[in-house]
Amino acid sequence: MRTRRPELHTLAGAYALDALTGADRARFERHLTRCEQCAAEISSLREATARLAAATAAEPPPGLTKRALAAAAHTRQLLPHTSAAPPRWRARHAAASGGAGPAGVLRRAWIGRLAPVLVGAAVILAGALGLVARSALNQIQQDQSRSSQIAAVLTAADAHMITARVTTGGTATVIMSGRERALVFAASGLRALPTSRSYELWLMAPGDDQPAAMLPGACQGMTGPVLATGLRPGDHLALTVEPARGSTRPTTPVLLQVAL
Repeated sequence: MRTRRPELHTLAGAYALDALTGADRARFERHLTRCEQCAAEISSLREATARLAAATAAEPPPGLTKRALAAAAHTRQLLPHTSAAPPRWRARHAAASGGAGPAGVLRRAWIGRLAPVLVGAAVILAGALGLVARSALNQIQQDQSRSSQIAAVLTAADAHMITARVTTGGTATVIMSGRERALVFAASGLRALPTSRSYELWLMAPGDDQPAAMLPGACQGMTGPVLATGLRPGDHLALTVEPARGSTRPTTPVLLQVAL
């Protein structure tokens, strides 16, 4: 039984993301030389993915390298454990620590008192580092899941792009897939808002407006990309300005409305 090869027109999204290899890529490139529709679609998808890539670019947190180096400098390395130290080393160590004299006794007493404190501090530090590590891992997993969902929308066979103007300024780009029941939203040139307000996306149907996503702050004039899921037939995508924590229903005039 022969495996059915994909319809060439449906490979435009995957080709735009450089996700085709081998025979499929060669077949599509031959097809591309004589299909103006696919050439135009790839051009628009590459423009959209470039916008999305620029919007997701981020600088590492300030001071991260400095904090990492400082932590490494204060982490003491342990000496290798041996069952019996050489006599010469024991003699030098006893001399350095004051031997059995008063100074040595006093020093050992201080070490005995500090040991529980140091152990307690180490336990607290280990717990704090564990929480930070778990939080970082959760964030990485969430980012990976989100990136996979965005890629699924961009490479879907039925993905198509819509661009529209925002009434208060700026341009929105929407790539949606009915099969994935999801869309990816990005915008450029949106009007800056005070910290108490944010842009919110909505999926609107007659008598039923569902909050879809809050937009992050702009980075170098780009906002997003933002993933919205749960698309329903007949939905419209809308954009409003809401309190920073979001609203359960629109409270301001719609700045953008797109039929999906």
